Amino acid sequence: MNIDSIQRGIVLDHIKAGRSMDIYKYLHLDELECSVAIIKNVKSAAMGRKDIIKVNETIAIDLDVLGYIDPGITVNIIEDGRVVEKKHLELPTRLTNVVRCKNPRCITSVESALDHIFLLKDEKRRVYRCIYCDAERTKNK
Repeated sequence: MNIDSIQRGIVLDHIKAGRSMDIYKYLHLDELECSVAIIKNVKSAAMGRKDIIKVNETIAIDLDVLGYIDPGITVNIIEDGRVVEKKHLELPTRLTNVVRCKNPRCITSVESALDHIFLLKDEKRRVYRCIYCDAERTKNK
């Protein structure tokens, strides 16, 4: 299989195998007019298998979304066919409008204009809590 390199854009590398479609959905990559390549189950010496996403255009990427889905992702910014910047992600300490509170008694279920805000409470278990009702939200590893 041959996937062309890109001259200008973004490459999301070191995605855990199988997570690329979650990223595609969360970042709304289906709404882009440019080419987007999703490469699944690529052999990796360090990870065994991984996914890669190539976006053939420079776009704004929500690093909190990426960090929430998979904090091991590397974001490569490409200019003139070369990597000009690498960003290594971490689990975000605060999520705003990335996930929604599922508690039906939470104020966010009544007040639709309120932001859905979660704070990281347990990094090891990846547990977030809603700032309004303290409901837990866990992201599976």
